[in-house]
Amino acid sequence: MLPATYQVPAAILLLLGGIVACFFGYRLFRIVLAVFGFIFGAFVSSSIFGVSDTTPMLVAAVLGGLFGALLLVAAYFVAVALIGAGIGAVIANVLLAQGDAPAAVVWVVVFSVVGAVASMYLQRYFIIVGTAFGGAWTMLVGALTLVGQLTAPIEATGEAVWVAYLLDPVQERQWVLVAWFALAVAGTIVQLGITGGERGRVVRRTKKT
Repeated sequence: MLPATYQVPAAILLLLGGIVACFFGYRLFRIVLAVFGFIFGAFVSSSIFGVSDTTPMLVAAVLGGLFGALLLVAAYFVAVALIGAGIGAVIANVLLAQGDAPAAVVWVVVFSVVGAVASMYLQRYFIIVGTAFGGAWTMLVGALTLVGQLTAPIEATGEAVWVAYLLDPVQERQWVLVAWFALAVAGTIVQLGITGGERGRVVRRTKKT
């Protein structure tokens, strides 16, 4: 969370970060990792403080954001594996949405492991799909916040604090899922056909002379 006065700048960061991730995620993957690491690190660290601790909250957001950015960039291959695991978990949840809960948990774990392993061999495609869907969602959160649809101030001790509920757009807004899918597909197509760079793995292999 952040002071309410920082809501608009934070929403702009979410929107721009989402655009970069959705349409340039593969080519600028390290930048995308840094941006998303900063966003999540800032939100997590700033939530430690109370709503009246404005200055400590901001300091924690900056320091936590920098730590998160450095962590994701340093853990490059871990981030790729997490994308694969995330895609596997989403597929499992979609396929087993109406199934038995305990069994569904097992299959989510299985799909996540398979996705993580597969992502190491098909990095380009997993990164493209993962950044397209993740970027599209972040774009929507930022855009909805800018137009006043996701403002969530908390009044306490005279202070207003903005809380970014990254999963909130789905609540009573089923059209958001349609928009998310459409944007993600568009981002995937753009990356595969235009901005995705050369084929193959992200890490280029040096040619032997």
